This record gives sequence, structure tokens and C-alpha cells, in this order.
Amino acid sequence: MILLAVLCLCGCGNSLAESCFVLNFPALPPAWTELLGPPRWRVEWINPAGVRTFCETGASSQGIEIEVPPIDASPILAWPFWPNRGQSPGIAPGLFRPAGAIFPFDAGGGRLDLSWQGGVDAFFYHALAQAADPTSPKTGARVPQNFDWPRFRAVLSDPGVSAEVRADPWTADLRDIAVSVVQSGFDKRRFKPAAREEREIPVPGGPWIGTSPFAFPLLFEDDVPLFPVRPGPESDTWYSAEGVLTCAGTNWMFRGWE
Repeated sequence: MILLAVLCLCGCGNSLAESCFVLNFPALPPAWTELLGPPRWRVEWINPAGVRTFCETGASSQGIEIEVPPIDASPILAWPFWPNRGQSPGIAPGLFRPAGAIFPFDAGGGRLDLSWQGGVDAFFYHALAQAADPTSPKTGARVPQNFDWPRFRAVLSDPGVSAEVRADPWTADLRDIAVSVVQSGFDKRRFKPAAREEREIPVPGGPWIGTSPFAFPLLFEDDVPLFPVRPGPESDTWYSAEGVLTCAGTNWMFRGWE
């Protein structure tokens, strides 16, 4: 069982345990780097005691070590954030999509390689954990510790999956898919893009970067910008040199940088 999260310092101390790994962070998408500069990272993992644990890197993410359970499949998430960009508290952890990894599949040579695809995997791990009913005999192979992670990764590149989801897995509603997987089993046909509507918003033409590392920046040179917005209450956010645009259904707000 995943227990209540605690805040701690990164590192394994003097431990020489085989389950202690140095994190290798991915390069940022060039458009993110150009607009926002290098991030700090909020790292989230499950320690050997089964406790969901967090730490934040400083200006440098080099040499960060964590210790993970040495047996079961285990998720690592790394959320980029920019505390000094824009209005206080800046761009907080959780606004941009995470990088990540699944242990032991991304471990080797004393390192854990975090990737943007691994962020999708680790996020889906937690979604499965939230959806799973440990008392049901049907969920044994569908709990995240027993899940077929190599197959999951293969499915996300399968030509039978929507081209939009293959290009950007964050266009799918991963939480809803996790519920369906737990209830009815794993099927690649579940991986479809979530519903979105084009919304005309009178803001500068951009380019605008979204919060998914897989998405291309949006640039509107002539017409009024049309943003792909989810129709429900969940918000979408884009960033440009002029400011920040947040949309939720029919509501939107533009804030200039300060």
C-alpha cells in the first residue's frame, strides 16, 4: 500500500544498497528552454519502506540519488517547475507534465534514466493504484506492481492506436483509461484522445507552449488564435513571451508576466 507522502532530502546517505540510483534527467523541449530557462525538479518516488516520498532539486539536478524498493515495479516522477518565473509562487510543480521512470525497467549501472515517456508510465502507475480494488480477485494482474509495463510502452507506439495519442500520450485521459483497465482489462483501443473544442481567444499570436513535452508550440500569425480546450472543468494552460493563458471550459484568463 502506498502510504501518506513525506517530504525529505534526496540522497541515499552512505548507503551502498543496490536499490540506490543516481537520477539522469532528460533534456527539456527546446521551446521550454527558450521561454523559461532551466527548471528545478520535484522528484516523487516510493522508498523501500513503501512510503511515497518527495524532494526538490536545487539549481543543479546533477548527482541526485534516491533509494527504491529492490523487488517490485516502482514509479519515479520528476515534475519540472520554475519558482522564479512570473508571479509568485512562479510556475509550481504539477503545472507542466512530468518526466519519469519505472524501476527496474529504466535502471542500469547505478543510474535511473528519467524520460518524458517514462513520465507517462509513472503517472499511469499511480492512476492504476488509485483505481485498483485490492479486495477484488480480478485486479491481480492489473495492480501497478504486476502490470505488464513493457507491453504498455509497446502499445503507446502501436499503429493501431490513435496517431494523436502516439504523438502525445497526454492527449488521452489516462485516469479514465486506468479505471477501465482495472475494471475490464488492458486494451489498446482505450487509448483515444480526450474530447477537445477549438476556442477563439483574443490574445497575442504566440508562439504558445503547452504543458506537454510532446506538443508543438502554437503560433497564430494571421487569424484570431484557436486553442484546443477541454470542454469540462479541468483547465489547460499555455505560456508565451507575453504571458500565461489558462482556459477551463468557456472561461479563460490571460496574465502578463511580472
